[in-house]
Amino acid sequence: MGSTVTPFVLHCGSPPLPISLTDVPLTPASPIPTNDECDTLFSVVGTTQDPRLIVLGDDASLAAVLTRLMRTERLHFEIAFVPEAATTAGHIYRLATGSRAAKVAMTGSAGPVPLIRDDAGKAVVGRAVFNGPAGSDLEGEAYVDDTQLFSGAVSGVEVIPTAEMPGLKARVTGRRKLFGRRWVSGRAMQLGAIAANLTRDGVPGEREVKRSTFYRHDREWLLVR
Repeated sequence: MGSTVTPFVLHCGSPPLPISLTDVPLTPASPIPTNDECDTLFSVVGTTQDPRLIVLGDDASLAAVLTRLMRTERLHFEIAFVPEAATTAGHIYRLATGSRAAKVAMTGSAGPVPLIRDDAGKAVVGRAVFNGPAGSDLEGEAYVDDTQLFSGAVSGVEVIPTAEMPGLKARVTGRRKLFGRRWVSGRAMQLGAIAANLTRDGVPGEREVKRSTFYRHDREWLLVR
């Protein structure tokens, strides 16, 4: 980490605090940080030259922070992620966990990666999953860019960000072989369904949806690795 970078820790929930972060200014927050919790820290971070925000939590914690950064136009903040245990986002971005991740958070360099969001304005960093209502099949169709992912009834659909362009990939989930469960990469995934339950980074949506789009935001975010 360069001498001009100033780190701040957002401690989401109650994961252990690595020793290397004990001297860094720390802000406690909910496991999924609220808008108010994010804004309180952002107001301090925004007055600092070359800030680095270290998110100590899980994928849902990081997604909430990125969502708020996107909505408040603060994607110029450097973001380091320190999960206690392995997560989907950690696997996608090839990140360490615990004390090793904390060391990288303090010494690594930030670089741009695609930011994947949906049409509700929420970021996803690990996995978004669509399933049918009440355990039933997901009925409808989906496309990744111009490639049809499925049409008809499937067990579900999984969407994940990628560390490089074009930004995301999606596949049909479950045991059915009709669509090969192949990953299809692109800039956007569009789903139309009779009814679908959407879970973003382990957090269930509040209501069923009939249409949903995940796509690459017009700005990247700065990930420390």
